[in-house]
Amino acid sequence: MERYEINKFIEEYQGKLNDLYDAFNIESLTIETKKLDAEINDPNFWSDQNKAQGIISRNNEIKEIIEIYDNLKKSFDSILENVELAFEDNDYMVLLEDEISSFKLNVEKAENKALLSGKYDFNNCILELHPGAGGTESMDWALMLYRMYNRYAQKKGYKINVLDYQPGAEAGIKSVTIEVIGKYAYGMLKSERGVHRLVRISPFDSNARRHTSFCSCDIAPEIEEANDIIINDEDIRIDVYHSSGAGGQSVNTTDSAVRITHKPTGIVVTCQNERSQIKNKEFAFKILKSKLLELELKRQEEEMKKIKGEQMSINFGSQIRSYVFTPYTLVKDHRTNYEEGNVQAVMDGELDGFIEAFLKYSVGE
Repeated sequence: MERYEINKFIEEYQGKLNDLYDAFNIESLTIETKKLDAEINDPNFWSDQNKAQGIISRNNEIKEIIEIYDNLKKSFDSILENVELAFEDNDYMVLLEDEISSFKLNVEKAENKALLSGKYDFNNCILELHPGAGGTESMDWALMLYRMYNRYAQKKGYKINVLDYQPGAEAGIKSVTIEVIGKYAYGMLKSERGVHRLVRISPFDSNARRHTSFCSCDIAPEIEEANDIIINDEDIRIDVYHSSGAGGQSVNTTDSAVRITHKPTGIVVTCQNERSQIKNKEFAFKILKSKLLELELKRQEEEMKKIKGEQMSINFGSQIRSYVFTPYTLVKDHRTNYEEGNVQAVMDGELDGFIEAFLKYSVGE
C-alpha cells in the first residue's frame, strides 16, 4: 500500500470508530454494566429467578458489545503503531495489509450489529396479526403471514410460542398472538410493524377476480424488568372464560383462558394457550406490559419527530408493504423502496433483505 492509501484509511476508519462509539452508546453501556455487576453481587440477587436471569442476560449482552468496540480500538491502535515499520520492511507491509483487511471486515460486522443497538432490540418479542375488512379473504391473508413469520423464525433458529389463536369460520385466522423467542427477535422483527397489503386472484372467488386484502401486524418487545412498566390493580379488569379448541379431547372444559382489559388505554389482551389459568394470566400480563411499553416508545418517537419538524411516516395504521401475486410478482416495502420479485421466497420467510433495508433506513431518519 502507498502512504496516501494508508493515510486515507486512517482518516476514514478513525471516523468509523467514533461513529461506532456513539452508535453503541459505549459510555452509557459502561455505566449500566457497573450497576448490573453490583446487583449481581448482591446476596439477595437470586431471590427472584426470572429477574436474575434477565439481568444476567442483559449484562452479558452489554459486555459483548463493549468487548467488540474495545477489540476494534486495540486493532486500530496496533495498525497505527506498525505503519512506519511497514514502510521500512516489505514483510511487515504484507502483515500490515492483512491486518487492515481483517480490521475492515470486523468494522463492517460491528456496523451491522450497531443497527440492533436499541435498548430492547436484544429481547424476545410479541407479534400479533389482525386481518382487515374483507372476511375470509383477509383472514386467509393473515394465515399466510402467520406461516411466513413461522418460516422466518425457523430460519433464524427462533422459537415460536403461540399465546392466542382464533381460527376463521371458513378459512384463515381471526387473530393470532405469538411470542418469538431468540436473541434480537424484537430488533429484527420491529420492521414488520404496520399494515401488509396483498393483491392476488382470490381462491375464494368463483369468478377468479383480483382482490386486495389487508392485515395489520403489531410488534412489541417482551420485557421482564418490573421497573419498565408499572400496572396498577385499579387500572385493569380480568375476565376468565372457556378456551376454544378443535373439539373432542382438545376442548378445555375449565375457565382457563384469560382476558385482561387495561382501562386507561383500552388495550385488551387474551391468552388461552395453557391449560392453567395461572400460566395464561402470567402470559397475558407479559403481553400487556409489552403493549404498554410499545405505546410509550411510539409516544417518544412522535415527540422526537415533532421536535425535528417531521411528519410521521411510520405508524400502526400505515401500509408498509405490498405483496403482488398478479398480474406480476413483486414484494415492495413502501418505506425503504426495497423490493423482491420472488414472492414465493418471501412467503417462505426470506425477509432479511427487507429487515436490513429497514434498519439502515431507521438509522438514516
